[in-house]
Amino acid sequence: MIITLNEHTTEQQKTEIISYLKSYGVNISVIEGTMLSVIGLVGDTFSIDIKSIQAFHFVKDVQRIAEPYKKVNRMFHPLDSIVAVDGIKIGGDNPIAVMAGPCSVENEMLLDETAFEVKRAGATLLRGGAYKPRTSPYSFQGLGIEGLKLLKAMKEKYQLPIVSEIMDGNLLPEFEKYVDLIQVGARNMQNYQLLKALGKAQKPILLKRGFSNTIEEWLMSAEYIVTSGNSNVILCERGIRTFETATRNTLDLSVIPIVKRKTHLPIVIDPSHATGDWRLVEAMSLAAIAAGTDGLIIEVHNHPEKALSDGAQSLTYQNFAKLMEKGRQIAQVVGRKF
Repeated sequence: MIITLNEHTTEQQKTEIISYLKSYGVNISVIEGTMLSVIGLVGDTFSIDIKSIQAFHFVKDVQRIAEPYKKVNRMFHPLDSIVAVDGIKIGGDNPIAVMAGPCSVENEMLLDETAFEVKRAGATLLRGGAYKPRTSPYSFQGLGIEGLKLLKAMKEKYQLPIVSEIMDGNLLPEFEKYVDLIQVGARNMQNYQLLKALGKAQKPILLKRGFSNTIEEWLMSAEYIVTSGNSNVILCERGIRTFETATRNTLDLSVIPIVKRKTHLPIVIDPSHATGDWRLVEAMSLAAIAAGTDGLIIEVHNHPEKALSDGAQSLTYQNFAKLMEKGRQIAQVVGRKF
């Protein structure tokens, strides 16, 4: 439920209505705007009589919300949320963030070289998998804690905040020590115990959409994290599973304006996992920029043909640099910083 107060509502009047609402046992959030104040109610609001609230003469409007997600709902939070990742601000009018690096951390030499190249091309964060969820148990599973330590070393060397995927809530202490933006992969989007644990984390979360999940299910997963105490959530579209076989997944770019209408959380696009084909990554990245994305997460490798995971979707250093240059041009056209 959303309650909008009149422009000249006094602090005493706000205290009066909040005290009244607390008697219903709901969670109350107060959002102070420059002109109006908004009170958001989360919980069992069906027992609250709207007319009794309208009886307060300083109440301008009362609305019930049909969507099951409350705290991530834009109606509760009209302004865009800005998520800071070790000083890099993502969302709102801030520059489009670019997270780039290898799918998997393979060795120090490759990671060092890649960090240097993506930083030189303009990337703002370094991505790399230390714990890899693989379909086959025989595929490379990542370097684990050693991979996180290598990522941390590259951050210190190149001043690039780190993005890496967590697989298990028991690993959270390691991730809070070494990682700046903790990624939840598509397979774990509905791992509710993990989401609750991340709600208590001190680091921001990058929540990928499951490849067979609706937008509402995705936002409900974000709600788990936010209601558990961590409001610093960034959504990530990485393609959904459809009948089409020409691409690895189907990149749903329409989700950008839809999500921005439904929630205040930032959204980034992963064209690498969505398409599974390096030849499509540039076009989809530019389209995402034009559609209003707050960021991109792109896989880059010096020799994609030799990559231990997802080489087919990885850009070479040269192709990544070309993408970044074109991205700046598109961003300028649509009035964004890049």
